Amino acid sequence: MSHTSDLLQVIKRTFSYKLSPLSIGVLLSLTTLVMPAQADSTATEENRSTAIVDTSAPIAALSKLSSLDNATPLTVTVPAIEQFTTSAGVPVRFVQTTALPIVDIDLRFNAGSARDSSIRKKGFGIANMTATMLTQGAKRLDETAFTRAVETLGINLSSRAYKDMFIVSLRSLSDDAHLLPAADLMTQMLTEPAFNDEVLARNKARLLVGLQQQKQDPSSLASIAFSQALYGDHPYAHPSVGTLETVPNIDKQQLIDFKNRYLVANNASLAITGNLTLAQAKKLAEDITTTLPSGQPAPELAEPKPLTQAKHVHIPFPSTQTTVLMGQLGSKRATNPKEQQQQTNFAIGNDVLAGGDFNARLMTEIRQNLGYTYGISGAMNPMLTRGPYQIGFSTRNDKARAAIDASLAVIKETLDNGLTHDEIRLTKDNLKNSFPMGFASNAGINGLLGMMNFYQLPNSYLDDYVNRIDQVQLADVNQTLRDTLQPDNFLIVTVGQVDPWQDKQAKKF
Repeated sequence: MSHTSDLLQVIKRTFSYKLSPLSIGVLLSLTTLVMPAQADSTATEENRSTAIVDTSAPIAALSKLSSLDNATPLTVTVPAIEQFTTSAGVPVRFVQTTALPIVDIDLRFNAGSARDSSIRKKGFGIANMTATMLTQGAKRLDETAFTRAVETLGINLSSRAYKDMFIVSLRSLSDDAHLLPAADLMTQMLTEPAFNDEVLARNKARLLVGLQQQKQDPSSLASIAFSQALYGDHPYAHPSVGTLETVPNIDKQQLIDFKNRYLVANNASLAITGNLTLAQAKKLAEDITTTLPSGQPAPELAEPKPLTQAKHVHIPFPSTQTTVLMGQLGSKRATNPKEQQQQTNFAIGNDVLAGGDFNARLMTEIRQNLGYTYGISGAMNPMLTRGPYQIGFSTRNDKARAAIDASLAVIKETLDNGLTHDEIRLTKDNLKNSFPMGFASNAGINGLLGMMNFYQLPNSYLDDYVNRIDQVQLADVNQTLRDTLQPDNFLIVTVGQVDPWQDKQAKKF
């Protein structure tokens, strides 16, 4: 993932809301990290003219960019955030934006697929199916009428379930003629979903086809196996969409039970961004949350236990390429300044080590110098409890073991000898200069608000972001990497024709 940080991961995650709920469910199990670049994305680069170039000479054009010498320090003004609580007890964060006549609404519940088994033992897929069916009809409007109402208003109304959260999103024009009926549709789907048996049967059949197709996708197989091996009996172990064995057992009552237990006011947080006054935002928040049942907050999830020794999992797959996922248990979402600074330290260090661009150490060595892969990258995915840290790439079957060993060697060399001042400075500048891009749209701002509300982060989380980057010191980054990464205990999952651990010809790097 290029220039990954604890903040920018959430921005990218948020933009997935335009996909259909059912598609989101299937895609989530395939995309726990950004997968390597495809061959066709690098072909143009490799086929350019091979004119002789003196790589030791300075780039003449850069010497003329005198404006860079006089660049002033970046000043970022974050959006003004208003906070209040509805009469139902739902915390709300609101940002007024007047550039466009639109409103984005982000309602989050502590209710992801990690809660599936609380409804039915091994009921994997219940949260995902609940999210899918919320937008497929309500008590007063069947599926066709509900869809027609959404399309007539021209709104985006969706719901989706991740491992640790359940999100309902609405985007509408901000005038009363559009926003008020849109908010009414949102409350209908939350409080009076149809959960029609025929629609459920159709969804299950369609999802089972998708799950069957996953068996032909090595990236999907690797992702599922990685989660199962890393988390064991923890609720994060199973795929959010469910499995071929569990999806057929999902029934209407389970969806009702999930909604009644988790989609409640005391388990919710709300973010609103758009062309509204504070008074209008407060009324809108009341309209959305007043009909939610009070309910109870979800209990805390247990912390997963890290692996104490290396573990290798190989899945035979008829392909000329081997897909590799390696990593370990990562961190949970930091909620205090000290831990947030440590996560920023790690994000910067990991960007140098495993970012998706060509300056990253793994990309430089494994792709450019050794030619083992088109792309390799790694990312941390913090959640309510400890999320995964993963590095992923694909390579030729006969190079799989060598590529794995070379990757581990780069990581160990980095931990032993540390990063450099120049590497850290480049990454810090990039993160600071790209930070304001998160405020470039209503959706970007609202995604940040929703994330901050869900994880109960203070408004200073945004205000202090650039300051946290400025405070990053080389020694702290190197120490954080050493404290976090344990390559000798990595879980390594391979999907390919040849088992790298049984290949007698594989040479230790």
